Amino acid sequence: MNKIVFRNTIISALLIVALFAIVVLRDRSPYGKNQSLFAVAPKNEITRIDLAQNDKRMSLVKENGAWLVDGKETRKSAVLYLVRILTEMQIKSPVSDEIFREEITEKSLLPVKVKVYEGSRVLRTFLVYRTGSNTFGNIMKMSGRSRPFIVYVPGYEEDIGYLFNTDELFWQPFTIFNLLPSEITSVTVENHADTASSFRIISSGGSFMLDGISGWDSTLVKRYISYFTWIPFENRASNLTGEPLYTITVKRSSGEDIALELWERYENQSGGIDSDRLYGKVTSIDDLLIIRYFDIDPLLKKRAYFYQ
Repeated sequence: MNKIVFRNTIISALLIVALFAIVVLRDRSPYGKNQSLFAVAPKNEITRIDLAQNDKRMSLVKENGAWLVDGKETRKSAVLYLVRILTEMQIKSPVSDEIFREEITEKSLLPVKVKVYEGSRVLRTFLVYRTGSNTFGNIMKMSGRSRPFIVYVPGYEEDIGYLFNTDELFWQPFTIFNLLPSEITSVTVENHADTASSFRIISSGGSFMLDGISGWDSTLVKRYISYFTWIPFENRASNLTGEPLYTITVKRSSGEDIALELWERYENQSGGIDSDRLYGKVTSIDDLLIIRYFDIDPLLKKRAYFYQ
């Protein structure tokens, strides 16, 4: 009987060891799961993303199928890319204590604390150190005392850290003009390099006309006004000085004026004029903007454009 009991005990012990090994192998990580499992695996979908850095906090919330920031519309493409990062990111390499001290601690770089939810359940919490000290521009830790890593999304050799942004304006649509013709009272385009090509369009009796000029094509005027339904910008930039190339002023039927000034943009490396982008400043946005010619070109017409 003792032999049978002893044999059963050995078998039970072996089964426990085997089960433990299976669990360990299934969840194994070369750096330790609790310190390196950054990617999120929701059962259905991520519904909320909290971002906080020092005293600046904001939340991206999914409500009725739409992502909102502070109850306002977001740039859907940016939020969906962030969701993809959260579900697909992996560790590229660990960061040594020496490098972390030199690049983060000594520079007093504050992390962005990220908290990801599915419903009311917290799926993951981690820290993002947005730094340009490495190729991918970001270092992450599971907590303040955890080991730091460079984290990336396989197949995307670029900085993913820039999307962990606590500025609400970053998440709002990158839009300069979003006006229906019925919302426009007048449009004034000043070409500062060629003042003779400047023009003004006014609304009169439910239609639009060039002010003080005859012989213009009404179809071209209507088409021009329709371009104001959506004019985006690409990104925000730092301040500059100097005289603008163009000033486009739109008076809304509500009485509000929206003025857009445009400057030439210079390449950072070569110092030459950027043939693809301009700098812009609009009254409704505090920051300087980077605008693609492709997007703004429909508005940069000369007076002669409106004649057959």
